[in-house]
Amino acid sequence: MEYRTLGRSGLKVPVLSFGAGTFGGSGPLFGAWGNTGVKEAGRLVDICLEAGINLFDTADVYSGGASEEVLGAALKGRRDKVLISTKAGLPMGDGPNEAGSSRLRLIRSVEDALKRLGTDRIDIFQLHAFDAFTPVEEVLATLDTLVRDGKIRYAGVSNFSGWQIMKSLAAAEKNAWPRYVANQVYYSLIGRDYEWDLMPLGADQGIGALVWSPLGWGRLTGKIRRGVPLPEGSRLHETADFGPPVEDDHLFNVVDVLDEVSRETGKTVPQVALNWLVQRPTVSSVIIGARNEDQLRQNIGAVGWSLSGEQIGRLDAASAVTAPYPHFPYRRQEGFARLSPPLAG
Repeated sequence: MEYRTLGRSGLKVPVLSFGAGTFGGSGPLFGAWGNTGVKEAGRLVDICLEAGINLFDTADVYSGGASEEVLGAALKGRRDKVLISTKAGLPMGDGPNEAGSSRLRLIRSVEDALKRLGTDRIDIFQLHAFDAFTPVEEVLATLDTLVRDGKIRYAGVSNFSGWQIMKSLAAAEKNAWPRYVANQVYYSLIGRDYEWDLMPLGADQGIGALVWSPLGWGRLTGKIRRGVPLPEGSRLHETADFGPPVEDDHLFNVVDVLDEVSRETGKTVPQVALNWLVQRPTVSSVIIGARNEDQLRQNIGAVGWSLSGEQIGRLDAASAVTAPYPHFPYRRQEGFARLSPPLAG
């Protein structure tokens, strides 16, 4: 397993990490993902550790805290061998202080997560969404307290826009508070919006990407085909409306090229899609999920080899879309392009 530095920090993370969204799954979204119990989760953790995957990601909102509880139980007795990443900020109830990033909410969220996980510290703690009602100074001062108290080690964000991150980094710099070193983002061959603003920001500011849903919300598994109905067991029947949208024609154009590269390399479609991601700029770790051992071992097979430059170029071309303003002039017009060479194709 390859290990990379997480953003502008000294923390080394595996290029593949494990997402525990299926652990303890319940409700219309997480229940459709899976319902992995403690025993099964422990076996998946075993396989991850054997492969060198030592970073496990979860969130308080995943099945109302059940994911954290199952993960904590599965990691019992080997906490010092792993890194735990969790998130907070999305609603955990209907009360006025059960959502957001206020001092009250963050301290309570971290303490609750520590109890559910059965640990005394969180290695990477991320804000799950930007709270426009709480001043960034309050958020960062609270994170500073949590770091000083030893309850969290590193801080990051998820689902933030570029200006929200930069505003926070400016406040952190001014007051010597912890800087965000991780950005958990949606990024896939059928969802490359990360490249317009957040990737250049990450490269400039030293923020590493932790990629969620790298297979495009389950659309790049190799089971979704042009002109063929969704497989009966596909979770997309229940979860498609929850996830990032994609036009069918664009999806199938990408899948066509994935099929070609799969045949050339002898790798599966999802392995090709994941391998493309781990070679992208600013990506520190790609979060893979699995409902069973076979899925996990298949996903782990995405590393230890590399696509050729020519194959990457074909995947880039098939997955490219017109950049939104103000980015398209830098892609189309020579004068603009000379001022800002793109990080990604």
